[in-house]
Amino acid sequence: MTLARIRSAIAALPTTPHTHVIGVSGFCGAGKSTLARELVSSLPSCARVRGDDFLNPDQSHQRSKDWSGVERVRLRGEVLDPLRHGVGGSFHRFDWSARTLGAAEPLPVANVVVVDAIGLFHPSLKGAFDLTIWVDVPLEKAVEQGKARDRRLGRIHDQLWNDVWVPNERDFVDQYNPRAGADLLYDPVH
Repeated sequence: MTLARIRSAIAALPTTPHTHVIGVSGFCGAGKSTLARELVSSLPSCARVRGDDFLNPDQSHQRSKDWSGVERVRLRGEVLDPLRHGVGGSFHRFDWSARTLGAAEPLPVANVVVVDAIGLFHPSLKGAFDLTIWVDVPLEKAVEQGKARDRRLGRIHDQLWNDVWVPNERDFVDQYNPRAGADLLYDPVH
């Protein structure tokens, strides 16, 4: 699936009174954020909510069979349900420098909101998206890309990658098979 076809699929979504919510997931380092930014820059009235703003910093650095570091209850309650029900509201980004939730800020006002995160296609978020996209990069390639990105940013997380994040990814795939449940598969190479 190409970026152009994804844009066409989003444009073809049925007209609704609510904001269309697009879920983008894939392995750490697969290119979820890159795809989300490309969609925002190429679609009219499109905004992004970063999944990293809904990570629990302690739990996201621990082993988990279901990526429990993703605060799905908060994401659903503050962002996904209000957008899909056409009600206003606010949400709290996680402030990584202060290591606490930031001040409330209004939900984006847009026709389409893209949410990108690891562990997004979890049963607790079933029905929360109008369209789901799996960034279809094999785990080994995603890890290679993610480690390279971290090094460019001056972050050396090799031990976290090897001991926590890669095993978390494998467990999540074994338990939930998120690729199979996605509406679209996106290969960033094509």
